[in-house]
Amino acid sequence: MFLYQLLNLFYVASQKEERSKYDLSLYKRGDLLEVPRTLFTHFGIYLGDNRVAHLIPDILPAISKDASAIAMVVTNNRLLLGAIAKVASVRVDSVEDFAYGSVILVNHMDKVCSQPALDGDEVARRAQKLLGSVTYSLLWYNCEHYVMYCRYGMAVSYQTYQFCRAVRKIVCSRTSAYLTALCGVGVLLCVGCLTPLTLLLTLFLSFTIWMAA
Repeated sequence: MFLYQLLNLFYVASQKEERSKYDLSLYKRGDLLEVPRTLFTHFGIYLGDNRVAHLIPDILPAISKDASAIAMVVTNNRLLLGAIAKVASVRVDSVEDFAYGSVILVNHMDKVCSQPALDGDEVARRAQKLLGSVTYSLLWYNCEHYVMYCRYGMAVSYQTYQFCRAVRKIVCSRTSAYLTALCGVGVLLCVGCLTPLTLLLTLFLSFTIWMAA
């Protein structure tokens, strides 16, 4: 009995420590919160009373109708599969569930965005108005687009822009043009369909990449 009470005491203490990990007094209604999540940064809008509205991909609603399971914290596996399937929703979670154990940055985008932030109540109103299922797109409508619209009135994503610039540097480079030409000719030789027309198409593709570099 004593051992059970001791273990229970440690459990209660650990639960209190976990609940107090995030100081809610640091967040105001309409604040933009961001945390590292998988390969990208995840964003949300603080609504007050330990509630965060955020757009997050989640595969579970597409394969289950269990509302209690869907309401549980979205794991990284659920998130990644949801992103692939383009299934997402704007939902409200606690600060703990939103942060997923990560350190939270508050209003960091205020230093990046040229537009001034809207009033906190207006930001929260916009965030709540968009609650529900959405069609997710990594490039065109993700969690950053959502919070940027809510707080600044412009649906843009800086990390998507940086990602596209990096891909463009890789794809539209002179090295890529050389490799495309060599690989294209090599494949045509291997399959035995090297003709003037196929060679011309291969060189044209390489030339296009070269000019875009």
